Amino acid sequence: MTKVLITAEVEDSTKWEEGFRTHADLFRSQSINKPIQFSINENNKVGVCFEPEDIDTYMGILDSPATAEAMAFDGVKRETVQIFVLDKELKV
Repeated sequence: MTKVLITAEVEDSTKWEEGFRTHADLFRSQSINKPIQFSINENNKVGVCFEPEDIDTYMGILDSPATAEAMAFDGVKRETVQIFVLDKELKV
């Protein structure tokens, strides 16, 4: 299963989390049906790990107006967004 890590700076981490938690329908449309892991640090930086069922569907909707609108509502600073498709693995 492919995982996607997204990091970004947000205007207000409390507002971001409140908004983020309202986007279940959007996440389901992106083929997300597993729990989403995320973290917030003291500098209003967030990291979110998604596990989409279909990476092409996920990436297509990630680049959609609906996702841009959700991110703007949540206070995401779009210029700081970094996307990592975790396609490598180290077995230990």
